[in-house]
Amino acid sequence: MLTEAGLVAARAATQPATAPTAPPRPSSVAVRIGSRFTFEAVPRAVCLAVALTTFRARVFFADMCDHYPVCPIRSAGYLDGVSLTAILDVDGTLVDTNYHHALAWHRALHAHGHPVQMWKVHRHIGMGGDQILDALIGEEAAVEQGDAIRDAEAEAYGKLIGEVEPMEGARELIKRLRDQGATVILASSAKEEEVDHYLDLLDARELVDDWTTSGDVESTKPEPDLIQAALEKAGDDGPAVMVGDSVWDVKAAKAAGVSTLAVLTGGFSEAELREAGASQVVESIAELDFEPLLAEAARS
Repeated sequence: MLTEAGLVAARAATQPATAPTAPPRPSSVAVRIGSRFTFEAVPRAVCLAVALTTFRARVFFADMCDHYPVCPIRSAGYLDGVSLTAILDVDGTLVDTNYHHALAWHRALHAHGHPVQMWKVHRHIGMGGDQILDALIGEEAAVEQGDAIRDAEAEAYGKLIGEVEPMEGARELIKRLRDQGATVILASSAKEEEVDHYLDLLDARELVDDWTTSGDVESTKPEPDLIQAALEKAGDDGPAVMVGDSVWDVKAAKAAGVSTLAVLTGGFSEAELREAGASQVVESIAELDFEPLLAEAARS
């Protein structure tokens, strides 16, 4: 990261003798962030914004840098190769599965003598199979019957998976992210065959950069393992954001040091998602807005 002292020195060395007289036309990014930026303030704002993301900002940065004969930001290489890593939860976010999973767990639990009510099951959807049983029936029962219940849930869900549909705008979101230079990783702790089904359902196998399955993690959400595995697959230590639908997504991402943009399609309320730490909550993925991340950087 270019330090403030280094930036001041670089600007002093490269500042033209006569300031340009025609400022560049503000881009949509400048307006969104707040057109209070003067040109003299731009280099600092650019550094902050570049540190976070280039999402829909390259036009703005290019305008600023092209305005000076020699731009310290561009010459230092801080506009090259910076991209956002978008970690997308699958169940309940990209595909409409939460209530199917709730029903499958409900049936499996009842079949093994645990009459847990459906509403309580739903409150824990988003946890992985290694976590949900501890929460619903206690650790002792989970140790004794966990494998049998998980097998029964898999069988019950296998009969329902054919009914699963993509969330509206799911593939479009992935394509929009890729078109704007983001690295897209689908983050799921589902079984490999289920993830394969979702990739085909979304027609996204050739569109995303990579994905995770249950084989990639030891502990599932709300532990951060899944998010960390997704970051490793991205292979980029730049800025990252999680998109998810449950408080367990938000908590896992927070534990991994990643901000979450949350949607209401999983059945959790806005208040619950914000309390868990979501930085943005919208009704569905079609309404997600990544630009406030730029504003957040500018206010830092």
